[in-house]
Amino acid sequence: MKIYKTMLNKNVLALTLSVAFLMSCDPKKDDANKDELVETVDTVKTSVVNVGGELFSVPSPIQTALLIQKSGITYDKAILHSSNKVNTFSTDYAKSINLGIYGADLGYVSLYNQTQDALGYLASVKQLADKLGISAAFDASTMERIKNNVTNKDSMMVLVGIAYRGSDAYLKNNQRSNVSSLILCGGWIESMHFSVTAYKIKPTEGVRFRIAEQKQALGSLIKILGSSTEPEVVALTAQLTDLSKIYDGIQFKYNFVEPVTDTAKKMTYINSTTEVIVSDEQIAQITEKIKEIRNKIINTSQS
Repeated sequence: MKIYKTMLNKNVLALTLSVAFLMSCDPKKDDANKDELVETVDTVKTSVVNVGGELFSVPSPIQTALLIQKSGITYDKAILHSSNKVNTFSTDYAKSINLGIYGADLGYVSLYNQTQDALGYLASVKQLADKLGISAAFDASTMERIKNNVTNKDSMMVLVGIAYRGSDAYLKNNQRSNVSSLILCGGWIESMHFSVTAYKIKPTEGVRFRIAEQKQALGSLIKILGSSTEPEVVALTAQLTDLSKIYDGIQFKYNFVEPVTDTAKKMTYINSTTEVIVSDEQIAQITEKIKEIRNKIINTSQS
């Protein structure tokens, strides 16, 4: 059994965002049809999801897609959820979790600057939001700005983040955290699908670490969904619990190194590292389980 060990700075391990697709930004108006948006993503900032008074941390699918692109892997539409399946989802469960998947796909195609595909996934997101009765969650002006900036990759990344941050806040304020949780879960599953697919194509250390570090996020999702008694959610939680058993074998070792402070610059540099020990077999098992879970979700069409 081949064992991989990787040492990464703790700052990298801390790369988590509160909501699927959440990105920090500074919007600036340019003209009536275009917005010049400056992305100010803090790659070491950690935010959390507040569900039922409990705090959870889940990585952003956009950050995963960014890592994959930086690995030199080219755009592949075949790995995405088909955007024309919107009308096959008849239950709120299927609509909610597939909305999360489509949102992650929208971030992926935007990152690769695929204009026509971005329009297709934007339409799918809007249609599912309408079907769920949560159109107000996606601010009309933001959606219009997304359409107007669809050819601008940087602006699209920021605007997708704004839309989903706003939708998460709206759903929680209107006591629809169940929908918000499923959207979050769908985005996480799709980002895992991106990761395991990319690793098969090009097994880089960065992507391997991204897959391995999801142990904590997976535990958070299981807790978020665990209070639901809806049969579909209970079945999904059981599948995620099976996945967590694979993750139980992945080992993390924290190595403390004294931080260094630059008093002149008023900055402190974190030098501690985390060692991750994960085998080829574990990666293969995670890949198969993610494939199984995702296939069931995207093919859920029964009422």
